[in-house]
Amino acid sequence: MTKHIPVLLHDVMAALGDLRGRRIIDATFGAGGYTRAFLEAGAAVTAFDRDPNVTDDAAQIAAEYGERFNFIPRPFSAMAELKDTYDAVVFDLGISSMQIDIPGRGFSFRADGPLDMRMSANGLSAADLIEQADVSTLADILRDYGDIKKATVLARAIKAALPKTTMQLRDLIHVPRDVAPVFQALRIAVNDEMGEVRRALDAVPGLLVPGGKCICVTFHSLEDRIVKNTFRAWTTAPGDPRMPAVAAAPFSMIAPKTPTAAELENNPRARSAHMRGVIKSY
Repeated sequence: MTKHIPVLLHDVMAALGDLRGRRIIDATFGAGGYTRAFLEAGAAVTAFDRDPNVTDDAAQIAAEYGERFNFIPRPFSAMAELKDTYDAVVFDLGISSMQIDIPGRGFSFRADGPLDMRMSANGLSAADLIEQADVSTLADILRDYGDIKKATVLARAIKAALPKTTMQLRDLIHVPRDVAPVFQALRIAVNDEMGEVRRALDAVPGLLVPGGKCICVTFHSLEDRIVKNTFRAWTTAPGDPRMPAVAAAPFSMIAPKTPTAAELENNPRARSAHMRGVIKSY
């Protein structure tokens, strides 16, 4: 199994600045790479993750850092229910190396496993979604989340076959360049990933103190577009005719970052990563 390496960690830490005594939300705990870095820098961390496989890592960090670490085993959209305010909210979006590399999770087309793709243990699996969706809905998923050109044709083939494993699904996709996008599209739909991002970002302005920061690391164009457009709206002055301001308070933009050549050499999976951030003005 490939070791999970936190992407753009140096840039995230530089954007956050001095974390001593700060309160941080790590929206995507994963293997705990970001959380551990925040704690080592002196912050208190509230972390979210719906993946039941991360609980051992969370328990280990809790044993080390005690009350400075609070783990909430729920989707990060649940941050909308928090009553406190924080100095930063950090998102490392997308799928983790751990999820991809475990065949039993059903995320990867490189190994055979059940067609599951759930980040949590709840809800419909990818196989269930395929069985229950009609051809039109399945085609929309493939088109909207995977940019599949002949989405209806492929949706009909998938519905006719009702694949139950990753290899069965892969063998139905005759255009090689469509394999990864099809798996991505189903994964996004199964986990409502775009809805999760929108709901969580909607909660961020009310969670941040003045001067608080929101940092997002994205890995594909769909989630990056949501983040970019949201941040653009937050940093638009009220009354600007080019875009209506929707945030409760004005924000300013943090310079975006992408991985350096050195980071890409160490972690090729970082190649599509983008870091974007904003600072709440008051």
